[in-house]
Amino acid sequence: MVYETRGYDMTIVYDYKEYSDVHYGGCDNCDYTMFKFRVKDGVFLRECRQFGMKKSI
Repeated sequence: MVYETRGYDMTIVYDYKEYSDVHYGGCDNCDYTMFKFRVKDGVFLRECRQFGMKKSI
């Protein structure tokens, strides 16, 4: 299945301070509300389970 990226680059990690949620609690790209969470190098990351868009929180 191919999804439209709405101009977002899925290979980078977006900073939540600069790119807050377009739809509260949902992925900016697909509005999906299920995420994977992890800590990497002391930074809390949120990744959309459907699309893979990442944000540092």
